[in-house]
Amino acid sequence: MSRTLSKVKVPEKSVFLDYFSKMKTTERTPQKVLPANAIMGFAGGFLTIFVLMAITEFSGQLWIMAPFGASCVLAYSAWDVPFSQPRNIIGGHFISTLVGLTVLHTIGISLWSVSFAVGLAIALMVVTKTTHPPAGADPLVVMLSKSAWTFLLFPALFGALATVFIALLINNLHSNRKYPMFWY
Repeated sequence: MSRTLSKVKVPEKSVFLDYFSKMKTTERTPQKVLPANAIMGFAGGFLTIFVLMAITEFSGQLWIMAPFGASCVLAYSAWDVPFSQPRNIIGGHFISTLVGLTVLHTIGISLWSVSFAVGLAIALMVVTKTTHPPAGADPLVVMLSKSAWTFLLFPALFGALATVFIALLINNLHSNRKYPMFWY
């Protein structure tokens, strides 16, 4: 028995330690604090949410949902990254909301269906090149509120279109910004 144990090779480092060693770092955040970006973020976020809330209030039609707040963070503080571009904001919210509605109205709400909807929305955003992280919450919003199919237009599509329109106006007021970086 002891001969068998002596022939077994034990790796010097375990897979477990290798895995967790990836989480150790001495690096610091690369983010820079620029007052102009903070001002643009405030102005853009305030105006976008104000407009969406005002349209909702005056029209009686829902134009806003919580993930649009997160979309504003990207649109105004990271306007130059792919996740913040118009195709990603509009496409991501549309696809993710469609997935949530489809799963809700075909399978219903369960631990598995809600999880499946979020995973599927992420996968579809990746393959359509419309990844927009805030839109990953759309299936949760849709399913947990038991939304009707009209949610796809109001607030998802029209709210995303309004968000992009305002982002185009606000971001291009700053001389060092060009928005969008790409359309397709």
